[in-house]
Amino acid sequence: MSVITRVLPKRRMSRWIGHLMHWEPPAFLASLMIKAFASFYKIDLDEAEKPYNQYKSIGDFFVRRLKTGIRPVGESWAVHPADSVITQAAPIDGGTMIQAKGITYKLEDFTQDPEAKKKWAGGFFLTYYLCPTDYHRVHSPVDGEITDVRYMPGQLWPVNEWSTTHIKDLFTVNERVLVEIETDLGPVGVVFVGATNVGHIVLSFDDKVRGNQKGPHIFQHKRYTPPIPVHKGSELGMFRMGSTVVMLYPPSFRQAFENSLHKGPSVRVNAALIQGKSSGL
Repeated sequence: MSVITRVLPKRRMSRWIGHLMHWEPPAFLASLMIKAFASFYKIDLDEAEKPYNQYKSIGDFFVRRLKTGIRPVGESWAVHPADSVITQAAPIDGGTMIQAKGITYKLEDFTQDPEAKKKWAGGFFLTYYLCPTDYHRVHSPVDGEITDVRYMPGQLWPVNEWSTTHIKDLFTVNERVLVEIETDLGPVGVVFVGATNVGHIVLSFDDKVRGNQKGPHIFQHKRYTPPIPVHKGSELGMFRMGSTVVMLYPPSFRQAFENSLHKGPSVRVNAALIQGKSSGL
């Protein structure tokens, strides 16, 4: 698999697949394709905002919104940002994060922020893996203000279990977008990590930042003046195919996470991240 993956034109292939997924066939054919896609991945059609036959393509259905109220926002200070599986949850000790067992990567390399250690070293991170079965919009885990966005161009390696255990520094070489949210207890980072077949990373509050586009891929750092208010559960963006979100929390949250973190084999967007009200926050 390694040899095949290395020689594939991953960025171009991902754009092609993105275009294919968003091809709009005649309505009856689109409905058949979407129903087959949902059946194959065991997607609950009753959760979608619209009936499946009102979506124009598989790609349109893939980034569907959910029915209002179907994922109520939890009462804890922070909530989960996506429907997903948590693959890693650990302290950020010495500015180092865990990619897989025995494999680590550096916070500063991952964020390309010279202030990253000051913000998040000694804090806590969580890695969320989204598969095709999941709802693919990402929501804010906290109340606060969006102050910065960093677009970091890079590769589009897969982010599956094989890749995380075999490709060194996977998360620091893949394309990614970091959304920084300032809160009463410090900065929180939401990092969208691109992958093979992720046609685009799209932000809901800024359509000028978009992943995997044609042309030169240049690092961007945008500061928002004034900052953009955001509420817990507000939509931040989406993946136009599956990938990974990495959450960065400052040291002020670490004790609460270590004592009361609510995680399991899979989690739902907007569900409480910290159990109970005695979280120490």
